[in-house]
Amino acid sequence: MNILILGSGGREHALAWAVMQNPKCDKLIVAPGNAGIAQIADCASLDIDNGGAVAAFAEENAIDFVIIGPEAPLAAGVADRLRDAGLLVFGPSEAAAKLEASKSFTKEICDAAKAPTAAYGHFTDAEAAKAHVRNHGAPTVVKADGLAAGKGVIIATTEAEAIEAIDDMFGGAFGGAGAEVVIEEFMEGEEASLFVLVDGEDVLAIGSAQDHKRVGEGDTGPNTGGMGAYSPAPVLSAEIEAKAMEEIVKPTMRVMAERGMPYQGVLYAGLMIKDGQPRLVEYNVRFGDPECQVLMMRLGAQALDLMQAAAEGRLAETQVNWADDHAITVVMAAEGYPGSYEKGSEIKGLEALPEDSSNMVFHAGTKAEAGKIQAVGGRVLNVTARGDTLQEARDRAYAMVDGVDWPQGFFRRDIGWRALK
Repeated sequence: MNILILGSGGREHALAWAVMQNPKCDKLIVAPGNAGIAQIADCASLDIDNGGAVAAFAEENAIDFVIIGPEAPLAAGVADRLRDAGLLVFGPSEAAAKLEASKSFTKEICDAAKAPTAAYGHFTDAEAAKAHVRNHGAPTVVKADGLAAGKGVIIATTEAEAIEAIDDMFGGAFGGAGAEVVIEEFMEGEEASLFVLVDGEDVLAIGSAQDHKRVGEGDTGPNTGGMGAYSPAPVLSAEIEAKAMEEIVKPTMRVMAERGMPYQGVLYAGLMIKDGQPRLVEYNVRFGDPECQVLMMRLGAQALDLMQAAAEGRLAETQVNWADDHAITVVMAAEGYPGSYEKGSEIKGLEALPEDSSNMVFHAGTKAEAGKIQAVGGRVLNVTARGDTLQEARDRAYAMVDGVDWPQGFFRRDIGWRALK
């Protein structure tokens, strides 16, 4: 098969790495890709949010299968445009992608599905939102309704913080994403991510992960896109996973199908777990980043078979083969992230690090310039390792981190601490 992956981050490098291990893959193109992806696949310059441009590129390059990595092309309807052109696509339609593109839409679907989630209010007016906060108090969670690249969620511990977040969102801090705001009850418990493949009818759970959203050790400081992750998530036991599938995921998928927007692709269910009961925090309509990196490290070549089965409507006859293993990824970010940071610093030492089925450095924000690897993003590298135990995987990952020569970068030393404490 000739395969095209859309995206340029660590998630897409991990997807490309897994796809390349499968003998079905004859040729792989990633658009636009990054410096790490360019070492294993062809990279192409392409506007991935333009469905017409992607369809034309796929035809010119005899592409058989398109895997859409990030949320923006999905929300822009790229999957629909490609399906209209007769291509096999992994990723939901524009209508189904509203599960991530609109928090209020998701809440409405959950209400219809009777899926347990946080109580909420949906506001298009700042004063009404502030009145809700004053009535309900803090802590509370303030969310930009639209897509905000993983950053439009403020956990406010005081009413003053919540009101400031409301002012920021309606004031344009998250662009159009904050034109409407959802305010949710603060849920207590431990958070974990469940990944489920859906083919329009059938669902197949393919693994769990837990990520570290806050920038500082001990899970302190501002929220980020994720500073590291590990898989599996110990808190998501087989019993709790089954409960999440029966009470949350399957009813949601049923309501989506009933409303004429059947879901096809990967569904990321962010869950809050307390006293053995899962409640939905959010849905994402693509693999999480950096959770994808640990999932791909554990799934390997079968990831392509699973995604193809979802795209072809064959999940009923498909199963996941798990090894009894663990994976962990440590994000190396540019100093200053998630605030402002410098671009263009050189990263050395990568060529000396191991690259095999248990050790990989997935690139996120990098580019190659005159034979040198440069940091051009906030989250720059995902140093990822697998082991028989989480401790073994963690030791391998940090040994690799210590081999990276990049003074302008930083990372957390405590990824996985909840599971290892």
